Amino acid sequence: MDQDNLSVVVHSAGNLRLENRPVPEPGPNEVLLRMHSVGICGSDVHYWQHGRIGDFVLKKPMVLGHEASGQVLKVGSAVRHLKPGDRVAIEPGVPREIDEFCKNGRYNLSPTGFFCATPPDDGNLCRYYVHNGNFCYKLPDNVTFEEGALIEPLSVGIHACRRAGVTLGSTVFVCGAGPIGLVSLLVAKAMGASQVVISDLSADRLKKATELGADFAVQVQGETPQELAQKVEALLGCKPEITIECTGAESCIQTGIYATRSGGVVVQVGLGPEMVTVPLVNAAVREVDIRGIFRYCNTWPMAIAMLASKKVDVKPLVTHRFPLEQALEAFETTRKGLGVKVMLKCDKSDQNP
Repeated sequence: MDQDNLSVVVHSAGNLRLENRPVPEPGPNEVLLRMHSVGICGSDVHYWQHGRIGDFVLKKPMVLGHEASGQVLKVGSAVRHLKPGDRVAIEPGVPREIDEFCKNGRYNLSPTGFFCATPPDDGNLCRYYVHNGNFCYKLPDNVTFEEGALIEPLSVGIHACRRAGVTLGSTVFVCGAGPIGLVSLLVAKAMGASQVVISDLSADRLKKATELGADFAVQVQGETPQELAQKVEALLGCKPEITIECTGAESCIQTGIYATRSGGVVVQVGLGPEMVTVPLVNAAVREVDIRGIFRYCNTWPMAIAMLASKKVDVKPLVTHRFPLEQALEAFETTRKGLGVKVMLKCDKSDQNP
């Protein structure tokens, strides 16, 4: 193992650097990983551009990256289920205490939890990284490192579809065909949704959505939310039972509520402005439930099973690859909205998927 721990570090808004950091040592419950593949998320770009997301404010330099996989190099004295050489996917959120949320299985809601690349916690866009062994999941031989890294966004789709109650025969409307909209589409279909409509401004993204299995694609062209809702209903022949809103844009949230069948569910995945105007009375009198999601919990085993069984194929989501040394160029590619998912390759000796 060399001592070159090249890391992608945001120092302040607009100030992104590549720098060497010490190779960390694992504690008793931790594992040292040689990072392999790390995807760039919109939140990474947001911290780079703005230095904050909501109440999470950058106060000191922070390593970015939380969509990741790697290989175990060293295990802590208390780790029993992993050994050097194991290929793993990393769940970035780790509870720090067993509070009420942990006890009832919703550890993602714990206010004190660790989360990669959320201030003040460092992420894993680097060569070597230490993580809690209980939140590293062994990858089967037929699941690649890149698929392992994509389990993180896939988990958002799983958590959203679980919260929505997607099941056999569900009709689903997905607002937004970015990475999270696309994984929500993939998971909804895998969970048995009979028809999925997806909307976006971008014709390229809608083309990708159709390739991934969307039954209908709607390009948004300045319609009012009500007009867009009527388009969705016309395509399906009925209002969808479930809407998964992945943009956070006010007009899209409004469309989602208007589009959803009475008694149905809107799951709000996208995060936009803190305050938005929505047709709440319309939702209330039609008993349309509006449910939030915050990241995910208990999704990695399901995601690994979906990938290993080939029920879900996330490989087409990766459109750009860069070696870690070209991270600044990779971030610029993501910022410009080019392609779908940009993947950074952190292992100098293995740049394969």
